[in-house]
Amino acid sequence: MAGGGGVSPLGPAPPMWYHRDLSRAAAEELLARAGRDGSFLVRDSESVNGAYALCVLFQKHVHTYRILPDDEGFLAVQTSQGVQPKRFKTLPELVLLYLQPSQGLVTTLLYPVDREETALNDDRDYSDGEDDKPPLPPRSASTSTPPGPDTPTDSAPAANGLSTISHEYLKGSYALDLEAVKQGACSLPHLNKTLVASCKRLNGEVDKVLSGLEILSKVFDQQSAFMVSKMIQQSVNQGGDQELENLVTKLAILKDLLSSIEKKVHTFRQVKTQTCLCALSFSLFLFLSFSLVKLDVYLAELTKIGKSQKHTLSVDVEGGRLVVMKKVKDSQEDWTTFTHDKIRQLIKSQRVQNKLGIVFEKEKDKSQRKDFIFASAKKREAFCQLLQLMKNKHSNQDEPDMISVFIGTWNMGSVPAPKSVASWVLCRGLGKTLDEMTVTIPHDLYVFGTQENSVCDREWVESLRTTLKEQTELDYKPIAVQTLWNIKIAVLVKPEHENRISHVGVSSVKTGIANTLGNKGAVGVSFMFNGTSFGFVNCHLTSGNEKIARRNQNYLDILRLLSLGDKQLSSFDISLRFTHLFWLGDLNYRLDMDIQEILNYINRKEFEPLLKVDQLNLEREKNKVFLRFAEEEISYPPTYRYERGSRDTYVWQKQKATGMRTNVPSWCDRILWKSYPETHIVCNSYGCTDDIVTSDHSPVFATFEVGVTSQFVSKKGLPKSSEQAYIEFESIEAIVKTASRTKFFIEFYSTCLEEFKKSYENDSQSSDNVNFLRVGWSNKQLTTLKPLLSEIEYLQDQHLLLTVKSLDGYESYGECVLALKSMIGSTAQQFHTYLSHRGEETGNIRGSMRVRVPSERMGTRERLYGNGDPSVSKNSYNNPAYYILEGVPNQSAAALSPELLPSPSSANPIASKTSRRSKLSPLRCHQKTWILLSQISVQVLA
Repeated sequence: MAGGGGVSPLGPAPPMWYHRDLSRAAAEELLARAGRDGSFLVRDSESVNGAYALCVLFQKHVHTYRILPDDEGFLAVQTSQGVQPKRFKTLPELVLLYLQPSQGLVTTLLYPVDREETALNDDRDYSDGEDDKPPLPPRSASTSTPPGPDTPTDSAPAANGLSTISHEYLKGSYALDLEAVKQGACSLPHLNKTLVASCKRLNGEVDKVLSGLEILSKVFDQQSAFMVSKMIQQSVNQGGDQELENLVTKLAILKDLLSSIEKKVHTFRQVKTQTCLCALSFSLFLFLSFSLVKLDVYLAELTKIGKSQKHTLSVDVEGGRLVVMKKVKDSQEDWTTFTHDKIRQLIKSQRVQNKLGIVFEKEKDKSQRKDFIFASAKKREAFCQLLQLMKNKHSNQDEPDMISVFIGTWNMGSVPAPKSVASWVLCRGLGKTLDEMTVTIPHDLYVFGTQENSVCDREWVESLRTTLKEQTELDYKPIAVQTLWNIKIAVLVKPEHENRISHVGVSSVKTGIANTLGNKGAVGVSFMFNGTSFGFVNCHLTSGNEKIARRNQNYLDILRLLSLGDKQLSSFDISLRFTHLFWLGDLNYRLDMDIQEILNYINRKEFEPLLKVDQLNLEREKNKVFLRFAEEEISYPPTYRYERGSRDTYVWQKQKATGMRTNVPSWCDRILWKSYPETHIVCNSYGCTDDIVTSDHSPVFATFEVGVTSQFVSKKGLPKSSEQAYIEFESIEAIVKTASRTKFFIEFYSTCLEEFKKSYENDSQSSDNVNFLRVGWSNKQLTTLKPLLSEIEYLQDQHLLLTVKSLDGYESYGECVLALKSMIGSTAQQFHTYLSHRGEETGNIRGSMRVRVPSERMGTRERLYGNGDPSVSKNSYNNPAYYILEGVPNQSAAALSPELLPSPSSANPIASKTSRRSKLSPLRCHQKTWILLSQISVQVLA
């Protein structure tokens, strides 16, 4: 973001009190550690992009002020209504004012809390060789290899030259500068000349790189390329102070270009794609390729938008037809008829709740999508029910309520895969494997995550499809592939499910050196399978036995920065955006045990002692990473580091320039998952192959039985009364980990709501501990929520997402998810779960709520899987401060409430299987009739 007049909001250089990407919780910890009233720092806002948060410590409490940019790029502290804000070009100017007393803050800014600088080489790892020379991403044309540590370069002479120049300055010119300062000079001219001479080569190299990037920028962004060219020209033939200043400016330009070029290319591709689509849409203009529809079942007089046409949508449930009619000149009517088998898919927009996309089959293997916007989300839902009812009645196949998912992860070691990887896709090998009677049954979804995979995307996907074809005789359809350097994820689906997939999204995050290299990081894919959201993350984290903290940070960065799923859920990290989230990859966590002891346990196939010293298990127990994720029991030997060509020998020593390094055998390659409470998911296998030996890692596999939902269709027909279901809260209380004493409100999100709702501010607040705050809302402060549909079968599958936000900064202090299933009844039910934010536990929340369903809407339905016991996410009481607030002594908490202690296996119940359900009974019509929905007003958009 640019400040007023094009000035950077951070000034010439970021001040030390500015903390980029610092979380609210971490900021509070830094200020608490500072401990003095008036201690302050500035961080990025978590709620508004381009905004900042000024955090000030006073009387052991942290006060937060939002710093917002205006339309002209000027910055101002958010003030009360009616108070004129003071505007500043840069953050340093703003802070300078509030360093003066009586400027409206709770206290004067006195003691800046500086950020902790991290050395660049902290990110490097020399333990196993994989970071010595980070592999370049695959290229379609020629490839080049970056120089390694042993490659001769010309950096040494430069270093020696700088050393000589510095020595000469200290020996001679230093005294002249010192004398000049004594006489009142404000500059050091001789030092300046020394620095200019030292940086001559750097200046030339920067110019070369900028010139190359300028050419690339012209291809994708003419305006920014012109600015770069202008800045370079301005810096020519300038010397002294100005030359150094321009060098710094050029370095800043270079940094910005390098960080933004990928984004520009991506944007350019999107624009080009949209241009092509616009050209295609123009030819379909007269055929309503994109329509705005106003639908109202009860009103005959409809609002017209622009040039509109009268339409009538007719659904013939018995005849299996959808008819779209429109009036043309002279009161004549024109209509288009679609039979049930030509309606391939209904796609509900996540961003616009009343928008619906319908995919029609035109010709063989070709389809056409038409988008409609209804008067309300309820009207959209009613229309979808009728269409689904029609399809159910005439289809020979039910919509699935359970699917099978295969997930595999493999670090390929920068070597192509062998000719056959059948054992991987068939889950044959060591550990928990599938029964031989079921091993060849095709799965509905296959997800392959690889690291150090040097094969190009197209070749890799085709090899996977060929392997699946050989084993299942089915042509699996690739629905998404995402690559970051040599980290890849590919998702393939059964052909019969292709039209059940929608809202496909991909993303990637770099966590390599300084978070700018893609040799480490993550790739992700998300999509909807009918009504169930799925997320998959494949990562390659920092290696090295001692790099636990760095790996933890890699995970938190990925959790925060990976852009997947419904954009309306941006307040929630990806661990709460999906019904089912799967996390796989080379996580690189090691075993903390002597090498000989490890080898002895492996030889005796005694894995339990090793799992107790597994770094990932230990960090999860501390709630440092993968909060409330689940992992199947490991019953196979460590998958790393084998001798290539064999699975009999571990290679645990390697000679490095820094000495002999030890890589103990470890379970680096893992698969974990997290699902919403009271959903169905069972892990049926978790193991590794023992016959794929091209890499020093063994491929790992897991298979899951996962419950899914589809477009709901009522078995009871249209409601006889206008009575509808509602969700009512009697009270809510939250304990939030914070040193702040601001007011809070709650936001409620769910796909069963037309739009998100929020409460009023809390009406009770107390604290017995400076680091925790208890806030409460009575019934008067909480809004009643009205679901789109009132049927109990529909509501039993729904979930409610809650986020607790502050009034001062509108930032989230904790999020959670609640299942409505356990809350349905005539009386209020209790709920109690944990709050998390950015992957860390930040408190707990409990309350009383009721989901009331009209008596005529009550009923049940059978599923392929049984209901089992409800899986309510229990709150974790492992923080002593919770006991103080709860009034329970720390030492006796577990004894008094053992059911409240966290359970690793409580993520989801392993529900018992039941017999296959019978086909859904459609709404019976006593006579063959047209169901006329309404007249609609249409505006065609080119």
